[in-house]
Amino acid sequence: MIYSVRHATRVTYSAPVVRAQFNLRLVPSIWKGQTIRKQHLGFKPVPDLREDYYGPYCVNRTHITFGGSLSQFEFLSEFEVEIEALADPGEGPAIAEVGAEALEQRDLSPLSPAPYLFASRIAGTDEEIDRWASDHLPLDAGIARSASVLMGAIHRDFTYKPGSTDSATSPSEAFSRREGVCQDFAHVMIIALRSHGIPAAYASGYLRTLPPPGKPKLVGADAMHAWVNVWCGKELGWIGFDPTNNCLARLDHIQIGMGRDYADVAPIDGTFIGSAPQDMKTAVDVIEV
Repeated sequence: MIYSVRHATRVTYSAPVVRAQFNLRLVPSIWKGQTIRKQHLGFKPVPDLREDYYGPYCVNRTHITFGGSLSQFEFLSEFEVEIEALADPGEGPAIAEVGAEALEQRDLSPLSPAPYLFASRIAGTDEEIDRWASDHLPLDAGIARSASVLMGAIHRDFTYKPGSTDSATSPSEAFSRREGVCQDFAHVMIIALRSHGIPAAYASGYLRTLPPPGKPKLVGADAMHAWVNVWCGKELGWIGFDPTNNCLARLDHIQIGMGRDYADVAPIDGTFIGSAPQDMKTAVDVIEV
């Protein structure tokens, strides 16, 4: 599959702000099964300073600075990507084996399982999630099969309800209410897996969506998506599981970055001097070429 992705955002302030700095994480990082054919990230107005970084996780970060007054700015990310279907992982090695193997790893590269074994800023520890997940993650069961079962349990028991949560909602709250969106489901699954010694990461990217039968695809109607990458041992490596849609991340998933939780891969964050409310409008298109 070959996709053309266009992500446009406009940020407007009700009154000018100054010394605005932003981090954007919209340039796709290198990932197995993905080949980036062309890529561009542009800004209007042009920032006074632009710096591009990679890491420490599997994410490209673009830092931009506006030194003077700013009332509005826009950015446009465009790229073309070829996605190859990955082999079915099967059952995978036993959970206990994967956990032991992860602890033995001395690799500290962005693909290392080590940073994804422990609690992080958003995906902390939660005893309720731990207990709930125990029945789905027996130590002698295959890791890929067990991750699929856990993914299916979230898909079955939780209600996808846009607007029911926001950026301030903790995974514990979403779990207790059994509702949320893709970000919430990913964090719950990550906490569940890590509590059982399994390296789990937050994957951010895009999902190809199809319009209802007979209806045209609306321009700008797509959105960013989140799923979970699970380290399934040295041989299988990282495999994506999408609890929102109860499927593996394959031909319809386009990964931008991978981190410990949403905070590591947020598409935009930053600071400025001023107290003006802001309005942000985003339009995303994922089109099969």
